[in-house]
Amino acid sequence: MTERPTPSAMIEAQGLSKYYGPFIATENVTFSVPTGQVAAFLGPNGAGKSTTMKLLTGFLSPSAGVARIGGYDMATQRIEASRLIGYLPENGPLYNEMTPQSLLKYLGQARGMTSAQLKKRLDFVASRCSLEDVWGKQISKLSRGYRQRVGMAHALLHDPAVLILDEPTSGLDPNQTYQVRELIRELGLTKTILLSTHILTEVEAVCSRVILINRGRVLLDGNVEQMRGQHHDIESHFRQLTGGAA
Repeated sequence: MTERPTPSAMIEAQGLSKYYGPFIATENVTFSVPTGQVAAFLGPNGAGKSTTMKLLTGFLSPSAGVARIGGYDMATQRIEASRLIGYLPENGPLYNEMTPQSLLKYLGQARGMTSAQLKKRLDFVASRCSLEDVWGKQISKLSRGYRQRVGMAHALLHDPAVLILDEPTSGLDPNQTYQVRELIRELGLTKTILLSTHILTEVEAVCSRVILINRGRVLLDGNVEQMRGQHHDIESHFRQLTGGAA
């Protein structure tokens, strides 16, 4: 087994770039997130957020630069790094013919979790993701909000140290959104979380740090107050920085 390095941060992007021919998806994206921090990853559609998250989680290989999770290099130590990551992609695929219970049990077994570990974590995610009412219902028959919660449960199942969440409250009603935000706040006390969202009120509700990307490049990396800008309004400053101001 590879000895785990001592990381300076749990999530590290160093010069991450991804090119598709002449098209620049991301270029020289650099930031790091330490343990116990919930960092918002913001940007307009097409800014490079999802691409960066796929580079960090090893779903894409970078054209240049390095992604590290817990000190592990995703290019050369992906298996070790993947054990530390819980990833919720936007519109992540699910096995529609399965139930939340059977899917999560299968995924836990695939990760090598023991029966005792799996039972404990299944009970946890069923409760915290509010899945008890649909635990035995076929996923194809679930609403978008419930499907999103199944994806969240998958990300949390193996109790990862790092959570990378792409639009975790997409499709949820206000009560469900509140529950997920409370869960993120709680998890952020001990875990490292990178949270992509288009909901700017969510940033103020759960995040202490903001990384803003536009056209594949980082424009701002600071605290929430810095994101509010001189007008103390996140939405106005967002539009100004990304070229959406009137």
